[in-house]
Amino acid sequence: MSIVNRVEFRGFGGEFGKNKRVALQTQFEDEAMDLEKFWEGVAGLEEIQTALVWSLVTIGVLPFHTFNLQGREFIRNSFQKKRSMKIYIKGSTTVCPAQDTPSQRLWISGLDLRVMQRKHAPLLYFYKPTGSSDFFQAQVLKEALSKILVPFYPVAGRLGRDESGRIEIVCNAEGVLFLEAEAVGILDDLGDFAPSSKLQQLLPTVDYSGDISSYPLLLIQVTTFKCGGVSLGIHIHHALADGTSICHFINSWSDMARGQSLNVSPFLDRTLLHSLVPPAPSFRHVEYDSCPSMITPISFPGSLSASIFKITQDHLNNLKAECYKNGTTTTKYSTYNILAAHVWRCVSKARCLLHNQATKLSMSVNGRHRLRPPLPSGYFGNAIFRASTIALSGDLQTEPLVNTVERIHTALNQMDDPYLKSALAYLEKVPLNQISSSPSDHEQQCPNVFINSWRFPIHDADFGWGHPIFMGRGSIGEGWIYILPSPTDDGTWTLIAGLETSHMKLFQQLICQKLICNL
Repeated sequence: MSIVNRVEFRGFGGEFGKNKRVALQTQFEDEAMDLEKFWEGVAGLEEIQTALVWSLVTIGVLPFHTFNLQGREFIRNSFQKKRSMKIYIKGSTTVCPAQDTPSQRLWISGLDLRVMQRKHAPLLYFYKPTGSSDFFQAQVLKEALSKILVPFYPVAGRLGRDESGRIEIVCNAEGVLFLEAEAVGILDDLGDFAPSSKLQQLLPTVDYSGDISSYPLLLIQVTTFKCGGVSLGIHIHHALADGTSICHFINSWSDMARGQSLNVSPFLDRTLLHSLVPPAPSFRHVEYDSCPSMITPISFPGSLSASIFKITQDHLNNLKAECYKNGTTTTKYSTYNILAAHVWRCVSKARCLLHNQATKLSMSVNGRHRLRPPLPSGYFGNAIFRASTIALSGDLQTEPLVNTVERIHTALNQMDDPYLKSALAYLEKVPLNQISSSPSDHEQQCPNVFINSWRFPIHDADFGWGHPIFMGRGSIGEGWIYILPSPTDDGTWTLIAGLETSHMKLFQQLICQKLICNL
């Protein structure tokens, strides 16, 4: 979890500022970074000058705009090196389907194209050692992977383009990348598994420098720790699958590793969605409009912090009591509506937005069971739509919680079959560059918020050595909120938030205070 650390800084050969120690209030991405430690290893006149300017900016002697791009890059790289965990790649294999698979080109839908910008989804599973001599044996995993790639053969393909330039999936059985690695460290070094630079090292690197056909759609890294624990790092392209389909593939792979047969076959024909598209949109789809920008432009975004919160049933009961306390509504709101409203309000307040600042809340909505007829249970692709609502920050901070809940309830309620089919028509007819796509992990969201609830079996990936102790993302964007189910199915939820470091401390206070207390 992000922390704020009060540190002391000494300058060249003595104490800074007329032989007096200066207390600094510093915040960094996932660990507190002592400036004194930062100075260790700084060599060369240019590096010394850059580090000195950064130190003066940090303690407020110089304004931030004096710190140029080159200097910021130097600082960022230095911090990255000091936060890193040593990872050694021990083996690299390309795993292909165990049998011949169809050689074809798959049409992908507007929903698939909309997430192209996000590229590969960074997913991590963590497993504690069982004492078994074959614990997470790579050969077992690779053989099972080769078998499961037969029914899921698009996963072993590559992206390409048709004659018109539209992106498609080329099923050519070129395979997936499988890396074996060792970490100099133990699982406990990763803390609560909040997204961080350390976690990103447990993910296989994707080289995007070439054409879209040059990289695998799936890359896997199995990292063994000194304690015997293991992380399973997954980079899977979002144009290939959404969260439901990704879990379908990963869990089917784990079943295969345990010697079980395929439970639900993937439905690979995405033209099924195309057949549902009406001639023209029948609704205005504000969810795909550009998001509000800051009234006061941000000179450049600050560092990012990620925090994890455990939300218990008692916490949720407190929020529900707050929502219904005045008896002004008889509507029964979902737990998600109430929690999302609370998060949106806390984020807006933590960011210190102006009262007349518009903020947009976007939420993922699974269309599989909302469409008529519903999509097949094994539909493999993207079926996630977006619901949105916009409010002024001042309204969110002053109105009763139930009013904010009603905003979200209304936005989600309209996501029925006619609306979703209209959205499909909109996505097919409007040029991709005119659609506000899902932001990537590195984009600035402020003043907006994106909430994604993972309502799929993320903890079912048992490869024969037990279920994961944690599953989550290796990275997170600013303004992104993820709500995950508990690995023990005890009714608790995990909330993962990514915000600017300068906003995170207040957000932590706000969200915890209001969860614990009836206000």
